[in-house]
Amino acid sequence: MTADAELKAQQLAWLRRTSGDLASQVMRALDDRLPWYRTMPPSRRSAVGLVAQSGITSFIAWHEDPEAQPWIAADVFAAAPRELLRSVSLQQTLQLIRTVVSVFEERIGDADPVMREPILRYSREIAFAAADVYARAAESRGLWDARLEALVVDSILTGEHDDELPSRSAALGWHGRGECAVLVGVAPRQLDVDIVRRKARHAGCDVLVGVQGNRLVVVIGRAAATDEEPSEEPIEFLGIAAQLAEGFGEGHLVLGPAVPGIIDAARSAKAALAGFAVADAWRRTPRPVRADDLLPERALAGDPLARQQLVRTVYQPLRDHSSDLLATLACYLDTGRSLEATARELFVHPNTVRYRLKRISEIIGWDATGAREALALHTAIILGAIHDSSRERAQRPAQPARHAAPGKGPVQG
Repeated sequence: MTADAELKAQQLAWLRRTSGDLASQVMRALDDRLPWYRTMPPSRRSAVGLVAQSGITSFIAWHEDPEAQPWIAADVFAAAPRELLRSVSLQQTLQLIRTVVSVFEERIGDADPVMREPILRYSREIAFAAADVYARAAESRGLWDARLEALVVDSILTGEHDDELPSRSAALGWHGRGECAVLVGVAPRQLDVDIVRRKARHAGCDVLVGVQGNRLVVVIGRAAATDEEPSEEPIEFLGIAAQLAEGFGEGHLVLGPAVPGIIDAARSAKAALAGFAVADAWRRTPRPVRADDLLPERALAGDPLARQQLVRTVYQPLRDHSSDLLATLACYLDTGRSLEATARELFVHPNTVRYRLKRISEIIGWDATGAREALALHTAIILGAIHDSSRERAQRPAQPARHAAPGKGPVQG
């Protein structure tokens, strides 16, 4: 046996004899130097002690043959329970490694200066092993979050969600307690979700991102202001959509209406998807555009939500308020938005027509003098008339059939 081999054998024998005392000294150092370790529950302290003990055993095995077991440092963390990764951060793990290495240097390095270099080399291996463990955990967490986020967005789009939707969203970091809206656009060729998330953080809102074929879907939420946590005037969803537009590809960008919370986000998603499908029909579609601004196109395409909304928000309020207002609006639109032609047909003064149009705008919030809004109003009147006609036919009692008397011909009129 050579002198180096004999010296190494003596070192290994000494390390094995002192491993028990070394473990006790490490545990005392952890308790003295790390405040977070002292406050941990006994089960977690025991798990950390198990990692420290594994580190001592692993160091002895590594020092015996560093080349034969290049990844033995990773075994230090293999004995730790999975829950330890959730309770001990990477920063705390590095503090733990620093404490163990310092004890090694004090106990072993001072007794044998030759051992200082192996201690430093092994501490490097341990540090990289710790980084690898946490990197793998973060990667697994990221993949799980991506799958869960895709599931949540898909359930919102299909409307087939349950009471677990808020809890699943909270697991993804969703803090929105107030209104939310769904934004639908074209997915870029190279999707960078970080751009969308960064823009959302700057706008002070939460987002859930999902890709459905060539469509990029973003659920936008913002926290509701409370008396305990007053907030500034929130940015309108259309303004938030404009900030997020950079993360979308070229094409239309449609924003669904605001809904009270994420549990109601399916209504906003349905409107946004319906608007996205017909956005090409409007020659000057802005980017982004509200789904409610595409109500005429959606209604013509057969969207029942758009038809119901037009009848409910335009036709029925005017019908219930005054028949003169509804007749004036219908005549005004039929005559090509001409005040004089409307006045002649209704036998009133043009100023009366102006007054009624103003009252219409005050009641429903739509201005009939604008070309785009006139299209929506005209569509609403047509749909409302069809709706009333269908309801009247359904409520009309059936006329009894007239039968001929037995033995006689048909009854003559």
